[in-house]
Amino acid sequence: MRVYLLILLVAAGVTYLLGGLCRRLAFRFNAVAPVRVRDVHTKPVPYFGGIAMVAGLGAALLVGSRLPWLYQFNQVWYYAWGVVAGSVVICVVGIIDDLFDLNALAKVAGQMLAAGVAVVTGVKILWIPLPGMVIPLDQGLQIVVTMILIFISVNAINLVDGLDGLAAGIVAIGAGAFFTYAYLLAYEQELVRATTASLVSVATVGICLGFLPYNVHKAKMFMGDSGSMLLGFLMATSIISLTGQIDPSRLGVPGASFLAAYLPLVLPLGVMALPLLDMVMAYFRRSVHGQKWWVPDKQHLHHRMLKLGHGHLQSVGLLWLWAALVAFGVVVVGLIPNAWSVAGLAVGLVIAAALTWGHGIWRRVRRGA
Repeated sequence: MRVYLLILLVAAGVTYLLGGLCRRLAFRFNAVAPVRVRDVHTKPVPYFGGIAMVAGLGAALLVGSRLPWLYQFNQVWYYAWGVVAGSVVICVVGIIDDLFDLNALAKVAGQMLAAGVAVVTGVKILWIPLPGMVIPLDQGLQIVVTMILIFISVNAINLVDGLDGLAAGIVAIGAGAFFTYAYLLAYEQELVRATTASLVSVATVGICLGFLPYNVHKAKMFMGDSGSMLLGFLMATSIISLTGQIDPSRLGVPGASFLAAYLPLVLPLGVMALPLLDMVMAYFRRSVHGQKWWVPDKQHLHHRMLKLGHGHLQSVGLLWLWAALVAFGVVVVGLIPNAWSVAGLAVGLVIAAALTWGHGIWRRVRRGA
C-alpha cells in the first residue's frame, strides 16, 4: 500500500505544483472559458487544468516504474505507458478544442485516435467475464467494443463537468472505489492483470486531488476538455485493463460470496453511475426534443440540483455523496454481502435522498402554510 500511496502523492503534488504555471499559460494564450447561457460561472476562468493532470500522471507512473515491487512487471508497464501515450493524445485534442472550439466530428476523431493508441498497446477488451465462464471476443470485436467504451466514458465525464470541482471529485471517488477492488486483486490475490488497473486508478485519484484546490468553488482554473476527456479516458482504460482482461475463476477475495464474481461487471457501472446516468438522460432528452445529442442544454444533474434550491457547494457535495454511496456501496456489498453492509448502504441512500429532496419539500410545506 505504501507504494501506491507514494504514486498518489507524486501525482497530486506534480499536478498541484504545475497548476499555477498552466493557469498563467491559459491566460497568455487566451484559453479562457467565456460566460455562456448554460454556464454557472459569472466571469471568465482559464482552462489548461488537463495539462497539469497529464504531467502528474506521467510523473507518478515514472516514479512507480522505479519502485522495487512494481518494476518487475514488464507487461504491466507496457500497458501503463500505452495509457500514458493515449492520455497525451487526448489531452492535446482537448487543448486544441479549448483554444479553437473544435466541432463534434473533429473531437470524436481525436477521441478515437487516443482510443486507438490504447488498443495498439494492448489495452482492450479480450473477453466478457461472467461467473463461471468467459465470452471470448475476436480481434475485430475487441477493437470495436474497446473504442466504444472509451468513447462513452470520455463523453460521460465531459458532460458532467458543469460545476466547480464536480467532475474531479466524482472521478476521484470512482477511481478510489475501483482502486480498492483492483488493489485486493493485485496485491492480496497476486493477480498481475489487476496491477495496471490499480496503478492507473490510484494515479487518477492523485491528479484529481492535486487539481481540486484550483477547481473548488469559486474556481481559479477549469480542467477544460483537455482535463475532462483525459479523466474519462483514464477511467475507461483502468476499467478495461481489469474487467476486460480478468479471468473470473481467479477471483478469490476472502469473505466474499458468489457476488464477488459479478464485481468486474457491476463495479464499472457503479464507479461511473452518475456520469453515465447524466449522459443517457441527456441523449434521450435531446432526442425527444429533436435536438442533436451533442447540443448543450441546462438540464444536467447539476442544473437540476441548483433548481432544487441547493447552492453551488451543496450541489457538488450532494453529487459527490451519491457517487460515493453507489461506487463504494457496490464494492462493500460485493465483497461483504451480509445484512449489515446492505443495511448501511440503504441508510446512506435514504440520508442522501433526504438531503437532496428534503430541502425543496420543506420549502413547499412552509410556502403552503
